[in-house]
Amino acid sequence: MFRKLLPVLLLLVGLGGGVGAGLALRPAPPDKEVDIKAKETQDTKEESQSKDTAKDDKQDASELAYVKLNNQFVVPVVNNDLVDSLVVMSLSIEVQQDLTSVVYEREPKLRDGFLQVLFDHANMGGFEGEFTNSNNMDVLRGALKDVAQGIIGKGVGSILITDLARQDI
Repeated sequence: MFRKLLPVLLLLVGLGGGVGAGLALRPAPPDKEVDIKAKETQDTKEESQSKDTAKDDKQDASELAYVKLNNQFVVPVVNNDLVDSLVVMSLSIEVQQDLTSVVYEREPKLRDGFLQVLFDHANMGGFEGEFTNSNNMDVLRGALKDVAQGIIGKGVGSILITDLARQDI
């Protein structure tokens, strides 16, 4: 009878030890007073910043133009020396109104720089898994914006990803 009871006893001891360890190693609950004060401070900072940016946006909105690049970008995603999938995307550039013609004049150089950034992003695994994750997209937009500012100048506001699709092969 002891042979039949021993596994059950060991199971209960193991289960009790796991629960006890879980309770002992549980993180401490956050201090609510500190969180409330931090949130209030952050809210007041955000309100003042949003008021400042709202004034700037009203002034700059009439001076901005959105230039859609003519052709889509096709980026192969390579794993083990084989193309696993293709990523197709369309981009637009937010620029100052007087720079729209500059964008079209320098489009071949922009496309070359953008493709290099997109290939690097693909080689680092940026188009695998949850590739539309906001962190991945922010990194990609930032790198594309840096290239655009290097080619066009400081009049570049942001890069807009208007279409994005991945086709597995």
